[in-house]
Amino acid sequence: MITPSSGYGLWFFAFINAAIFILFAFSFFKPQTSRDWRSFGAFSAFLVALFSEMYGFPLTIYLMSGWLQTRYPGIDWFGHDAGHLPEMMFGWQANPHFGLFHILSFVLIGGGFWLISAAWPVLYAAQRSGKLAMAGLYARLRHPQYAGFVLVLTGFLVQWPTLLTLVMYPFLIWMYARLARSEERETRDRFGIVYDDYARRVPAFFPRLKSAPQHAN
Repeated sequence: MITPSSGYGLWFFAFINAAIFILFAFSFFKPQTSRDWRSFGAFSAFLVALFSEMYGFPLTIYLMSGWLQTRYPGIDWFGHDAGHLPEMMFGWQANPHFGLFHILSFVLIGGGFWLISAAWPVLYAAQRSGKLAMAGLYARLRHPQYAGFVLVLTGFLVQWPTLLTLVMYPFLIWMYARLARSEERETRDRFGIVYDDYARRVPAFFPRLKSAPQHAN
């Protein structure tokens, strides 16, 4: 039975946490085009699904409860901490909030939000001046904001994996890759050989250790 005392049924906390992270991302990403809104909407849907299971109803635990209780006896699978499945399945006895997977998730989430926030001023300034964004993070990768969203999603998945978010995750990766390709075609049409030269020097999502030499735009 799911009750607030079990750590679930807390729909208010599910709503508050989803709203905080969505608004936090919105304050950095500032979607403007229909493409921006699609990518941000998919990101938001992932967070709603995640926090609904984290605080509302543990659908994944419920569906897998028979297998989990047989394979990992002695764990209260409807206690809130059991939602940290990686720590539970590895049999670590420490508080999962201080476990390796939880710490890794914070690094990924923090790094992702940093990418999103640091890339936005550079992109905004370039758009205002009608130039191609090639400074700052854009000197190391062509799509730092999309890479940031992927890091955030990965971090949450590492921290609290659910069946629904596991299904959504590869779809979101595919969607961001597709949006990036579409964005590149439009940028190439606008900036021509300047963008072609930039794309040859700077990778799309995985930065090189050394930044590409910056050319005047």
